[in-house]
Amino acid sequence: MDVNSKLSFFAKLYHVDTNPNQGMWLLYITIIILSIIVYKLGFAKKLPVMKSAVVYILLALGCSIFTFLGVFLPVAEVLLISVAVLGIYKIRLYQSKKNKQEVA
Repeated sequence: MDVNSKLSFFAKLYHVDTNPNQGMWLLYITIIILSIIVYKLGFAKKLPVMKSAVVYILLALGCSIFTFLGVFLPVAEVLLISVAVLGIYKIRLYQSKKNKQEVA
């Protein structure tokens, strides 16, 4: 059985099968960055600096579990789609608020 055929897109892209040390770190960093963007676009509220730091530390710790799952499951791919959907939503929300201000 070929392990390479079961890898997710980002795991193949980062060559987790041939260079697991570097590949897993790159996958981990990718998942952290995408998770932070999803958090900021969809869920973040104004928090004090220390509370914000705690949230990001816990997010980074949780992403370590997602990294192991992300080797064979499309975790990073789903996060990328979530970033796109939430980004489009924020842009449309901004345009809607801008149009309401122009009418008023």
